[in-house]
Amino acid sequence: MTDFGLKVRMVVVGAILFGFYLVSATFIAAMTGFNLWLILGAGLLIVPGIQYKLGKWMALRGAEDMPENGRYQHVHHMTDSLAQDMGLSNVRLMKQQMGVPNAFAVGRKGAGVVVVSEELMAILDDDELEGVIAHELAHIKNRDVITMVVGQSIGMLVGYVAYFAVLFGGERNMGSWILAMVASQIANMLVMIFVMAISRYREYAADEDAKEAIGSGAPLARALQKISAGAEGREQQTNDTVAALCIFNADRSLLQQLFSTHPPTEKRIEKLRS
Repeated sequence: MTDFGLKVRMVVVGAILFGFYLVSATFIAAMTGFNLWLILGAGLLIVPGIQYKLGKWMALRGAEDMPENGRYQHVHHMTDSLAQDMGLSNVRLMKQQMGVPNAFAVGRKGAGVVVVSEELMAILDDDELEGVIAHELAHIKNRDVITMVVGQSIGMLVGYVAYFAVLFGGERNMGSWILAMVASQIANMLVMIFVMAISRYREYAADEDAKEAIGSGAPLARALQKISAGAEGREQQTNDTVAALCIFNADRSLLQQLFSTHPPTEKRIEKLRS
């Protein structure tokens, strides 16, 4: 089932993100002289689609289609069976060298993509891999991937607007350039705080859906333990967009933990085994 709490959070955060976009559109209209309603209309009809397509393209750079025969054949059968049980169709399966054992999903129902790292398939047993794939399919089923990708894009847009607002709002000197950069980072951070609120909760929801799909939380719990251990001392070879979408994202510093895209792995394992 799709978690009701996740649905509520997505609606609330979606409304807040639209508010940020509205403020940005108002500023753009004031600066350029374009009609505000024209900007909003174009933004609602065109920009989200572009953001979604661009975000998906950026996430899939470096990934390649997983062969349907040989040692990957059972992974395709596993994915097809889970997708059918979860009411999904046309799921594309890809593989990638990520530097660490990991996996992520992008897309929407009817056009979802699950990417699994070679490092992940090398260390997991079949039932553990099934738990990971079920987790990623749950993200597609719950549509939270779209919210994450569009939310990150709106954060970038708001950051740019804040930058130019400060830069053109006064004298252009070294101090104003620095202040504009600081304002841009703060504005982006404000947006991402709300996106992160969904990001952490969506992991718990996907874990619970995976547990229901395969009948037990134990395989996914073991997989998370192996993924966490396998990532120690190794650097993930993906961009920030992909890191936020992955099933595991290592939290190192205190600041990274504060703005983490994922809940603590220990808590996820505990909930899966409860």
